[in-house]
Amino acid sequence: MNTKIQGKKVAILATHGFEESELTSPRDALKEAGATVEIVSPESGELQAFRHLEKGVKVSVDKPLTGAKAEDYDAIVLPGGLFNPDQLRVNADALKFVQAFVKAGKPVAAICHGPWILADAGALKGRKVTSVPTIRKDIENAGASWVDEAVVVDNGIVTSRTPKDLDAFNAKLIEEIAEGRHERRAA
Repeated sequence: MNTKIQGKKVAILATHGFEESELTSPRDALKEAGATVEIVSPESGELQAFRHLEKGVKVSVDKPLTGAKAEDYDAIVLPGGLFNPDQLRVNADALKFVQAFVKAGKPVAAICHGPWILADAGALKGRKVTSVPTIRKDIENAGASWVDEAVVVDNGIVTSRTPKDLDAFNAKLIEEIAEGRHERRAA
């Protein structure tokens, strides 16, 4: 086992409809690098994944969102998929949870449609980010500079476009967690 981030604890914030690989790949890479990973959700029990439009695996929730505190984690991951971020970006508790990571300067990673959550959390103004191209305008309207790159890091905020970028996304996520907190200008 690689122990690059041994002892670090990472939250993956998700609900039903996440893109399967965008949760399972970072989760597995983080565990391989030595981190403890918890699936945090406003739902309880199991969450239904999708592989694009087809149902995928089910993943167990480790911690209810109502009982999760950002101070208990070193980083947060926001997987994409269409349904998952669309539900979380209008959930006040989810937005507060994400905002606490941003405010604390902890690594925040979002892939595909995941940056929608960052937009609604007010965390993108003045930042350089990427996402799935279909939400480019939303990202720009949130005040970010959107680029078409496999992975972008701006002061500890890691973003990627799609599952084809997962290797780069996972590597940068682990690197950012190993570096620790970042001093960020107010978003």
